[in-house]
Amino acid sequence: MTGPTDETSGADETSGAGDSGGPGDSGGADAAASTGVATVVAPWVRTRLRAAPGVAVALALLVALTACLAAAFPRAVDRYEDAGLRRLLDDATARRTTVQVYAPQPGVELPQEEREEALRGAALRAANKKVLGAVERPLVPDRAQSSYGVRTANPGAALDPWLPRPTGLPARMSLTAQNGLADHARLREGRLPRVRGAVTAATPEVEAAVTTATARTLGIKVGSVIHLPGVEREPLAVRVTGIVEPREPDGAYWSAMPVLRKPSLMQLATPAGVPNRYWLGALLLPPDAAPALLGTAGKPERYWQLAPDTTSLTAHEVDRLSSAIAALESGPGLGRVREKVDPLADVATDLDDVLTSFVRLRSGIGPLVAVAAFGAGTVAAVVLLMAGGLAVDRRRAELALLRARGGSLRGVAGRLLAETAVVAVPAGALGLAVALLAVPEDRVAHAVAAAVAVTALACATLPVRAAFAHRAVRIHGGREDLASVRPSRRRTVAELTLLVLASGAVAALRRRGASGDQLVALAPVLVGVIAALVLVRLYPLPLRRLARPAGRLRGAVAHLSLARAGRTSVSTVLPLLALLTALTTAAFGGSVLAGVHDARDRAALLVTGADARIEATHPLPAALPGQVRRASGVREVTPVSIAYEAQVGDGSGTEQEVVALVGVEPGAYGRLARRVGLGGFSGTELAAPAARGSSGTTAGAEKQVLPALASPAVAGRYGTRPFAVRLEDGSQVTVRITAVRDQTPAVSDLDFLVVDRAGLPARPARPTALLVTGGHLDGGALRDAAGTGVEVRLRAEVRDGYVDSPLQTGAERIYTAAVAAGAGYAVLALLLALLRAAPERTALLARLRTMGLTRAQGRRLLVLEALPQALLAAAGGALTGWAAIRLLSPGIDLTAIALATPDSSSGGARLRTDAVSLILPSLTVLALATGIAAAQAWWSGRRGSVRELRAGDSR
Repeated sequence: MTGPTDETSGADETSGAGDSGGPGDSGGADAAASTGVATVVAPWVRTRLRAAPGVAVALALLVALTACLAAAFPRAVDRYEDAGLRRLLDDATARRTTVQVYAPQPGVELPQEEREEALRGAALRAANKKVLGAVERPLVPDRAQSSYGVRTANPGAALDPWLPRPTGLPARMSLTAQNGLADHARLREGRLPRVRGAVTAATPEVEAAVTTATARTLGIKVGSVIHLPGVEREPLAVRVTGIVEPREPDGAYWSAMPVLRKPSLMQLATPAGVPNRYWLGALLLPPDAAPALLGTAGKPERYWQLAPDTTSLTAHEVDRLSSAIAALESGPGLGRVREKVDPLADVATDLDDVLTSFVRLRSGIGPLVAVAAFGAGTVAAVVLLMAGGLAVDRRRAELALLRARGGSLRGVAGRLLAETAVVAVPAGALGLAVALLAVPEDRVAHAVAAAVAVTALACATLPVRAAFAHRAVRIHGGREDLASVRPSRRRTVAELTLLVLASGAVAALRRRGASGDQLVALAPVLVGVIAALVLVRLYPLPLRRLARPAGRLRGAVAHLSLARAGRTSVSTVLPLLALLTALTTAAFGGSVLAGVHDARDRAALLVTGADARIEATHPLPAALPGQVRRASGVREVTPVSIAYEAQVGDGSGTEQEVVALVGVEPGAYGRLARRVGLGGFSGTELAAPAARGSSGTTAGAEKQVLPALASPAVAGRYGTRPFAVRLEDGSQVTVRITAVRDQTPAVSDLDFLVVDRAGLPARPARPTALLVTGGHLDGGALRDAAGTGVEVRLRAEVRDGYVDSPLQTGAERIYTAAVAAGAGYAVLALLLALLRAAPERTALLARLRTMGLTRAQGRRLLVLEALPQALLAAAGGALTGWAAIRLLSPGIDLTAIALATPDSSSGGARLRTDAVSLILPSLTVLALATGIAAAQAWWSGRRGSVRELRAGDSR
């Protein structure tokens, strides 16, 4: 003999420990005390770690990696949700996110001095502190960008004729006395406005400043005087003393009221339809000049603008933030503001609408991420259970000997827990630390809980499985494979329970969508669980039937491999469960990502109609199609003319309907429509009559009836009878609907008529758009060829525009990472399963080689033995993935994660089966299983049979 193995030495040492103070044994200690002989007990943990250091290191790595991934997941979710919230708030602009608190001017029943004092800077500053005190967390105002002051709610019309008047209407100027002008602006010309003496409602002149944009647009200079109408007094003169430039133009100080930064050209629609436009600007007064606004007709009001501090907002506080805003708008917060500031004060903001849109987007993305997280977490948990099971199997003789020599279940389980915890707890802490450093985020509770759960599972697996396996004192156990052992009632009840849970989750998801509880997110995992349990019960049956005819073949390899594969142990459930769960999650995740990509591509195609779209509001140059064809990557150019305001009536002139009339070359446009899948048709269906009239004249076009392809709504209203269509230039054509299509490349989300361009009058027939197809189109070259005044949109650019939120990109990355982690753990489960059977297989090959089995036959034996299980896992994984997608697809909408701003014409994004996501993971599992079996056979063949047999018999 070459010496004792690790198991034997461990059993000897631990059995000695059991004799002298081991679990459940007190006789040894009494005997030692009676004889007075000191007994030295070997420390259990140190002995086990020295006996199997490689196993301890492997367990530490597994626990550290799993704890790191588990702790990083909630922090990564928080990170991309916080980034998505801040991006949404930034995109919403300060005008929508700022909380506006405003109060009217003091009542006229008050003394004039008291009214004037209430508008001065000191009073507003004191009121601002009270308003800030009424705000509840987590709504934290950004004091640097928040502002307060007095403004005219009704900007007055300037009396000075030198101000620009686009349509004869005088410019209107908003008088605004806002705090902090010197801190938020740079002086470009003149000086900042000042107050001389006490300003009252009767003060004839005040000073003001304007921004550079206002001065440039309205022609205002330093020293200019603007007069605004007064009430029971002479007009108020406002002298401009300085021109300033905003330090942060996009900040809330300037953007909450954009008119402060730059003037706007306002438009009034008159009853006759003639637009009247006027300029609206702002004059920036010092805070103590606000009482002068009481002498104008501008209805002055006090205001306090609270800009939220977006850096302090987090996604997990959105519900509390919405509650705080609601309390400030119409709850206790508003009551406090009215009590401390003004009984008529009011609060308004669009921040709650912005938060609602964020919650809607997050609620559509969250369940999909939960599906991937539960799938990967299930596979990781299975791997930890398999690792504990492998340790129990390897130490079966040692643990049986401990129980036979008097060790209690509690004592044995306690020692196993101690030796596992010594390794797992530091490894779990290390994984948690790495996750906290790698993914910086404020919250740590969820990460700590996830890491603790992983560590607890790793610590409990070995002692619990050992206690369950050795609850009865015995040395040799009976056979536990499905061929001879009837499934227990407990196992049947557990399988039926999982079946009920899976059925309930699937039914709930189909009924209410992906907005249910976490059980719904477990539905794909439970489908894989049920499939694993069913397949383990059923698949040995056909293998046994195949083994009988294989026994009549020449050679024993085929028969022996089928017979061994049919004698699968119950322990095969866990690796098969890991593989099926990983394959189901991978198929589900791959189909989700493929569905997201297809939805974006489809939505971009509906916008552009081809790979690129060149369009203008006027006819394009005749030479432009040729220039575009010569651009890099262009394969085909299809010119079309689009009249978006064509009018269709019933002939009486009392009812007119607007449709888009598209003039095309039927052959080329039909090919394009068939290629892109948007209402393809044959070119002959729309060919105009041969006689076109007087060479495209209006009279000739009106006489002939053009075949038309129509949208369903237009076809339903006009049928197949001829009817007139009046074009935008006043010309008219007569069309008859000969074909109906839901969509067409030239227009989207509009009712349309498509006719042969050759039958239109000369001017409407000129192309206004080019639909370009090709690969790797150069957007710069197309824009250079199109020139100015022409819009160029590439399908790829439009598709990329649908991804404008970190919520979407973050969810996609986490989904991909979760699927990859699940696949990695599945491979690890496959390796653990083969490691568990490695000693027995190696001994089998050694014995068979002594009977004449060649190395090539040994390799074929192991490969053929592993092949049925690999085929089972691959086929079962593809089947369960397909079933899960088919069952769950009605309840899952990918629109939120696919499209940032869903378009009604895109038709949404539903989950569909992706063949590559089904087949590729299954083929990978099949290749890995056979490859590992072949590698194991090759490695076993390098060792001599005599040496292998002398190492011990595993029977």
